[in-house]
Amino acid sequence: MESKWLVGVDLGGTTIKMAFISQYGEIVHKWEIVTDISEKGKNITTDIAKAIDMKLDELQEPKSKLQAIGMGAPGPVNMATGLIYEAVNLGWENYPLKDLLEVETGLPVVVDNDANLAAIGEMWKGAGEGSKDLICVTLGTGVGGGIITHGDVVHGINGAGGEIGHITVIPQGGAQCNCGKTGCLETIASATGIVRTASGLVEEHPDSRLAKVAKEEGLTAKVVFELANEGEEVASMVVHSVTAQLGLVLANLANALNPEKIVIGGGVSRAGESLLRPLREHFDQFLFPRTKVGVQIATATLGNDAGVIGAAYLAKTKI
Repeated sequence: MESKWLVGVDLGGTTIKMAFISQYGEIVHKWEIVTDISEKGKNITTDIAKAIDMKLDELQEPKSKLQAIGMGAPGPVNMATGLIYEAVNLGWENYPLKDLLEVETGLPVVVDNDANLAAIGEMWKGAGEGSKDLICVTLGTGVGGGIITHGDVVHGINGAGGEIGHITVIPQGGAQCNCGKTGCLETIASATGIVRTASGLVEEHPDSRLAKVAKEEGLTAKVVFELANEGEEVASMVVHSVTAQLGLVLANLANALNPEKIVIGGGVSRAGESLLRPLREHFDQFLFPRTKVGVQIATATLGNDAGVIGAAYLAKTKI
């Protein structure tokens, strides 16, 4: 019997990444479509169903080639029902994503949070290298997290397990976060947070090279890491501050969970060693000795494919 394909879907605020994936986690075909957030996102499931049918036509494959759909969505998910409690950017509230997509596609569907799926993808085919105890942190416009222990994602009592970005790092007087709290890790270690910290320091040091570059090119996380790498003083202060706070949070999580790998992904992780070197130093300093023996920090290797690969793994193992 010919083996069937899994469908991985990774729903973002601007695009929906989609892929047909083999039973071994290899991407056979991948493509993306635009996320239609009009009318409170009510066209999204229809768009996904149509995109799958069109791609099958194009590849001249029957619908029977597909086994199941795994899908990642932003925000907390009810794992039992596939209900999205709330996806702020899409206008969804208590949205029956699994049921609607099953009706539209005629295929079984399993849904989880997008950061959880990125973690599963990295465990299966990426930096996790088969490790069953790992913490995945995505540093992008926000900070996402997924915690895997014994090969299973920690969901918690109502789908909000692994919200690493909303661990408080500044208890008083921190910046406002989109979640409604202040001082969350997301306000510090996201690309947005790094730029905020850098802007503050540039104002204090108007004669610095970072201030000059900021005027000419604008401030981005990328610029901060590049200049810090060259030893520029203010950029180095920014990186020191950000990695110290991220390192403390990750060490505390590691002390609680005793993982084998901490995988750092998202746009900010492209800074590579200029992020990881100072991060490891701060991280090590806060680790319980026994925990330190077991754990290493690695960069995610799957990039934007982590979500669809994790979604396929979910479809393969949970349906």
